[in-house]
Amino acid sequence: MSIVLIRSLYRQHRFIRQVPVVQKLRVKFYSDNKPNVSEEKSLVDTTDRHKKYSRENVRQYFFARFFNYIQNYDKVLEKNFPSAMHVYRVFMIGVKDFYADMKKFFKITSIANSRGIKALTRKEMELMHQTPKDIMKVAPVLLIAALPFANYVIFPIAYMYPRTFLTSHFWNLQQRVEFQELYLKDRTYYNKKIFRKLQERLDSTSLSPCHKEFNYVLGLIGSGLHPSPSEIIEIKNIFLHRPYHIDSLSSSHLTYLCKLHGIHTFYLKRVRLSEHCYMMHNMDLAIKNEGGVHNLSIDALTTACYLRGLNPVSLPQEEMIQWLQEWLTVSLNIGTECISLYLHLPILLTYNHPNNWRLTHK
Repeated sequence: MSIVLIRSLYRQHRFIRQVPVVQKLRVKFYSDNKPNVSEEKSLVDTTDRHKKYSRENVRQYFFARFFNYIQNYDKVLEKNFPSAMHVYRVFMIGVKDFYADMKKFFKITSIANSRGIKALTRKEMELMHQTPKDIMKVAPVLLIAALPFANYVIFPIAYMYPRTFLTSHFWNLQQRVEFQELYLKDRTYYNKKIFRKLQERLDSTSLSPCHKEFNYVLGLIGSGLHPSPSEIIEIKNIFLHRPYHIDSLSSSHLTYLCKLHGIHTFYLKRVRLSEHCYMMHNMDLAIKNEGGVHNLSIDALTTACYLRGLNPVSLPQEEMIQWLQEWLTVSLNIGTECISLYLHLPILLTYNHPNNWRLTHK
């Protein structure tokens, strides 16, 4: 009995001694398996970062696709609506070119007002000469197009009649050649009328020292020839007095000269013709100062011929150079005081030219 009791007490004592050990082991087990706070935080941060990067990548992907679609949207429209997109491209390119020329024009005008027109280059003078006409021509179209829904009407109409409503900024190469030739044809239509005006007043110069020479020059033109630059320079004094001085010309004569030089005839015809003469004479000086006619490019030669009344279509470069050289010889010798003679130079130098004759008789 006593032995059984002793064994029982011994077992209880052994169990009591082992309980703290088990608790310690249990605590140690729990402490080993419990995650660290810093490690858990870094794990959460890493997960959030991956999610953030994933969202950014998705966003960038969709934005890239969207911008790529917008950039290539014109190709989609061009494929589905080729005619409409062609009109759109023509007007967008034309407006950009027109706006660029306007900016240059205002800058050039500022230079001319502060330093004088002689401070400009030949190309700047040509731009200054042409841009006001372009503004007057295309401004109504652009103003109407700015009204709500009006562009859907005015753009197709302007595109159908580009010569009437648009400027060269909106034309293709073929249209530029064709329309410039038509404009020159409209101008050269008045050559014969002006020549008849010169013949009508010939008897009034009988007392002039240059009467004989002038009669000979008109005879050459009437027989299908042209006077030489030296022969034209010899008769300059006859244009400094009545009846060929600019202040003595009749209203119809002035109107024909305005039409010949592409100037409107609404008011101040003498003033506008004088300003045109001054501008063109300074262009001639600029050509000389920039190295002469031989330094002009093909495009510059063509533009110079058009401005002075010669049709350069199908004309060899050597002939354009020769003709412009003759023009400059007369222009630089008569100066700006002989305005009337300068205004009649297209008659004296181009009246019987084959290229101009083809315009007026085809």
